Amino acid sequence: MKMKAYFYEESSLNPHSPNDSGELATLDDLRRIGVNYRHQDEDLVAFANQIMEEFAFRERDEVVISRKTFGDAYDAKLATFFEEHLHEDDESRLILDGEGFFDVRSADDRWIRVLVEKGDLLVLPAGLYHRFTTTEKHYTHAMRLFLENPKWIALPRTAEAEKSECRQAYLRSIQQ
Repeated sequence: MKMKAYFYEESSLNPHSPNDSGELATLDDLRRIGVNYRHQDEDLVAFANQIMEEFAFRERDEVVISRKTFGDAYDAKLATFFEEHLHEDDESRLILDGEGFFDVRSADDRWIRVLVEKGDLLVLPAGLYHRFTTTEKHYTHAMRLFLENPKWIALPRTAEAEKSECRQAYLRSIQQ
């Protein structure tokens, strides 16, 4: 298993740097909060097809996050991705090239930083607070996998989001 995950060092002001506290997070730490991680080195298209069937995903697309593709909007878009939020749908990303960081909230509300690289698949459950940024290389090419047509609604962490049905269902699911 190739994954690198650790607890986030809060003191750094640069979200693109590793911000590694030195305290590792395990695959079990991620499973406890409903995060599914997989890695595949070969034939990522076949891997994506297998994952789509296994999770009953119906739609997919690709996105390239870089200064070149986003142009002048890059910094503003990355700042939006890095705001803590949740979605009402699972967020599933297969990294086709490049790398990035997904930060997810642990069961005790600490940030776990997961470095995702080519061949990594991360499935975040609906209702889990998270955020995303690129590494200092500023390049991520990802396939996004969806159960249905994506709603693309990010709910920032607020009292209202805490009361949402997807958040409450998520909290019930990790208590079992």
